[in-house]
Amino acid sequence: MNTGQLVFAQVTKYLPLTTFRRCVARYDGTHKVKTFSCLDQYLCMAFAQLTYRESLRDIEACLRAQQSKLYHMGIKSWVSRSTLADANESRDWRIYADFAQSLIAVARRLYAADPFGVDLKNTVYALDASTVDLCLSVFPWAPFRSTKAAIKLHTLLDLRGNIPSFLHISDGKLHDVNVLDLLLPEPGAFYVMDRGYIDFDRLFQLHEAKSFFVTRAKSNLKAQRRYSHPIDRSTGLICDQTIVLTGFYSKQDFDTPLRRVRFKDPTTGKNLVFLTNNFALPALTIADLYRCRWQVELFFKWIKQHLRIKVFFGTSENAVKTQIWIAVSVYVLVAIVKKRLNIPASLYEILQILSLTMFERIPLDQLLSKIVTENIYSVSPNQLDLFN
Repeated sequence: MNTGQLVFAQVTKYLPLTTFRRCVARYDGTHKVKTFSCLDQYLCMAFAQLTYRESLRDIEACLRAQQSKLYHMGIKSWVSRSTLADANESRDWRIYADFAQSLIAVARRLYAADPFGVDLKNTVYALDASTVDLCLSVFPWAPFRSTKAAIKLHTLLDLRGNIPSFLHISDGKLHDVNVLDLLLPEPGAFYVMDRGYIDFDRLFQLHEAKSFFVTRAKSNLKAQRRYSHPIDRSTGLICDQTIVLTGFYSKQDFDTPLRRVRFKDPTTGKNLVFLTNNFALPALTIADLYRCRWQVELFFKWIKQHLRIKVFFGTSENAVKTQIWIAVSVYVLVAIVKKRLNIPASLYEILQILSLTMFERIPLDQLLSKIVTENIYSVSPNQLDLFN
């Protein structure tokens, strides 16, 4: 079926182009556009992500060297760095944000039944933020400190498949906890987050929405024990308690009982204290859920290492957000390809192979099915071996 098609074209055929056109029309992406369309822009930027291009000049040189194959890649226009730079600066980044969200919806359906390390039917999200440092004189729209700029990627990661279900890009000054105001709580879902998100007023809103949260307790938490549940200390559990908050403000913000689980980490020997509004799950499952939060940390590390979101091709807010959202959509697209073709290899291995074969005419399933775990590109144990 894919005989004679370029590998790049075989990957991008999984893009829902009808949805892409709707996104373009929604934000008037064709306004004053004569030749270099939004789709051409997207494909060029996706190519840059898949092949690890370092700059606009690098993208231009690489594509011009393969000029005879551009049409077969789906790129209908001549590619120059000035045209691509102008498109990134002027075309609404929300086109690519909405398109990425549509791909995320597809990927989440594909991975909905995947295990994630805890035997639980509920949807489980890990919430965290990562900072990308920038130069204040070049990116003045993203203030962070007096001498530097930064952006923050606030991400809600669906642990089934490690798919980012929510992403908010802000300047470096926005405190992590404020992102809770932007979430639409899903009844029955678990939200796992670190201590930076403890705001009992906002957590009570999750509770009122019939959602569950699991977080670390701060050392200065003021609470009174109401009941101690029986535990098996051989599992590492120290206590499982029902508590009420006693702090002046906290007891007003969250006036119903909470559950406090104290657990000794067998690896580090540290005592960890968790807070949750779920009283049904075993205490050990609460500890396991918080351990899964590490996946979002690995997700940030992975995309910073393997996608272009630390070095930007433009300096405006629109150009930066465009690049990030296209990078996210490429990440999700490769996850969709992996699932649709039932490829057992990790996402890291798939991206490595794709980066070297974009202009080849090998059937995609045949190309990727030959990947073995003993690939010449060895994966560090500290890297996220996604989708295995």
